[in-house]
Amino acid sequence: MKNKTDSKEKILAVAASLFQIKGYNATGLNEILKESGSPKGSLYYYFPNGKEELALEAIRLASNSIQMRIQTTLNQYSNPIEGIQSVIKNMTEDLKRDNKFKDMSISLIALETYLSSESLREACKEAFIDLQNLYSKKLIQSGLSNEIALELGTLIQVMIEGAITVSVTEKNATALLTVNKQVGILLNSYLNIK
Repeated sequence: MKNKTDSKEKILAVAASLFQIKGYNATGLNEILKESGSPKGSLYYYFPNGKEELALEAIRLASNSIQMRIQTTLNQYSNPIEGIQSVIKNMTEDLKRDNKFKDMSISLIALETYLSSESLREACKEAFIDLQNLYSKKLIQSGLSNEIALELGTLIQVMIEGAITVSVTEKNATALLTVNKQVGILLNSYLNIK
């Protein structure tokens, strides 16, 4: 039974990675099978509704991985500015190393599927909201009102997503470095942390 579970997990992990890096449309099922080392029948056994069902679970897996990574970093700091800037710094280092979205963003799949699949659009929306909430909760813990913290959490998430896209496109981390600096200035004006 464990082998079956391992096979499903391998398929999901490979799909999540490829969807983040190459996108939904550019990733074929045969590629997922080949990279996961799984037979064709196993994909349809675990995901009888095909690629969209696989993508839904892959989005959830990627979202959980991204959230865990961000939450782990945020938990290392009592100062929310340092925590959020450390999250961005980690992303900057990852992009400098391999210039890929992996475990950073589901933006590519969101942009590709928002008009063609309501279920995938909804899954991406939930993932973005969960990420915004991580930043908001950290800011609430620092004394900001729920309303301001929610607005700032959304702004931070939007700036980071945009900076990831620009950084990957330009093949340098300048956009992320700029967001990192400006997030500190912005949050300092709200929190007055020295």
